[in-house]
Amino acid sequence: MSLVLQKAPHFTAGVYVKGGDVTKDTFSLADRKGKWTVLFFYPLDFTFVCPTELRSLAERHEQFKKLGAEIVAVSVDSVFTHKAWYEKDLNDVKYPVVADLTKQISKDYGVLNESTGFALRGAFIVDPEGTVVYEVVSSPAIGRNTDEVLRALQAAQTGELCPVNWKPGDKTIK
Repeated sequence: MSLVLQKAPHFTAGVYVKGGDVTKDTFSLADRKGKWTVLFFYPLDFTFVCPTELRSLAERHEQFKKLGAEIVAVSVDSVFTHKAWYEKDLNDVKYPVVADLTKQISKDYGVLNESTGFALRGAFIVDPEGTVVYEVVSSPAIGRNTDEVLRALQAAQTGELCPVNWKPGDKTIK
């Protein structure tokens, strides 16, 4: 069942942040109240498609920040696994990476694949009021288009109706 137009499920969990302390740092969605948040669920660390998406997000991180949005990645790996992988292979990533070891966050967002125990690929945009305004979930075999997630954020921020193939600068429907 879709979470679009529903309140985003709240969570607090351990988080890896470059330069942080994985034994103490946490991320809480409640702390993002009043701000745009892009939650980006991915299956597992040390895999094949995931780093292509995470690098693409890192390359666009400043664009998301200029729009007042924070990217938050989530997987079922531990903060220690995140730290090992990100420091080895994804050193340019500066956004937080949540550890969903209990898999409850993935379950609450409807992306937990019960048969494998890891998350499907899911992207959720949460508005400043805490409402999910965009959701896309796909198979682990299909990487997402980060430009489309950015475009969806820009569309959501217009507060207006955006027609097919809308892009920033195009007219909205009032």
